[in-house]
Amino acid sequence: MPYMAVSLAQAGAESSFEFERQLFSLASREMSFGQPFFGRVARAMEIAARHPGEPAGDGSDYDVQEAKQALWKKLGATPRSRFLNMAADNHVTWPSEPTLVKFDGYHFVLMPRTKDHVQSVHIDLTENRLDDRSATTVIRRFLSIMAWCDDNFATLGFGWSGNPVPVPVTKPELAFRSTPHYIFDRKMPSTPEAGRALALYREALNAEHNSLISYAVLSYYKIIELTQRDRGATKNWFRDNFAHARRFAHLKHSLDDFDKLRGATEPHEYIYKSCRIAVAHAGKDSKSDPDDASELRRLHAAADIMQVLARHCIEAEFKISDCMLDGT
Repeated sequence: MPYMAVSLAQAGAESSFEFERQLFSLASREMSFGQPFFGRVARAMEIAARHPGEPAGDGSDYDVQEAKQALWKKLGATPRSRFLNMAADNHVTWPSEPTLVKFDGYHFVLMPRTKDHVQSVHIDLTENRLDDRSATTVIRRFLSIMAWCDDNFATLGFGWSGNPVPVPVTKPELAFRSTPHYIFDRKMPSTPEAGRALALYREALNAEHNSLISYAVLSYYKIIELTQRDRGATKNWFRDNFAHARRFAHLKHSLDDFDKLRGATEPHEYIYKSCRIAVAHAGKDSKSDPDDASELRRLHAAADIMQVLARHCIEAEFKISDCMLDGT
């Protein structure tokens, strides 16, 4: 049991001091302050009185931290919180201050765009009893409602999870490729079909960059269609060329997901029915949901593979080189 500090200098201390309990308890710690200690304290106080200085700080650091604590509490952060922080590029109505909102029983935080940060959405995975994947689905559902209400775009970007409080998402510094010696020697594609193939490939890359993965899948598929006479021939092209994708080590994870998802279905049939038809149509057999995180993961795996196959098709069927100095 801990004891309060005592002083034998007070009146009557010699009779009230419990010597045996203080010195012979099972565990104890004693500290004594001798005369030299108090002498040094007295001298320091005398010097401080003669030469008063400025305070080490104005206390503003404490004010800032207290303000942060108050804000985090207002936004729903608790000692158990684990937040998912996601960028949300959009042009819908958005609060100008960090705001806690409720959506269909879930609570999450919206943060505004600033000089250094993008608009973002933050959801406490612990309090909302969600994992990362299901939380992103909830956020996309919210953005879909907002896009409908404001009739404007709303996309969900990059993010991470694990913080005990919502953390603003820093604006990305997009990497770029430059060279001090820029040498370029290319001409327009020789045929309209070749030009369309390159246009579709660029559109697919742009769609992936802007989180429109279903459109990217469809654009990659249309590149193959350009070279084939009918639907059956297109499926056969995927059948005959799918092995090309297995040559690339960076596709291992995507191929593993792809093979697991397709099960016993042949790759070319899966690409046609579960990728091309699923994203291009909305019939009873086409249930692709762009808000569903599991569906997006499935389409991302397919898109990685179809990008390699589309590039192979352009090189093989249209004889288009990817060298900037090709001259054709």
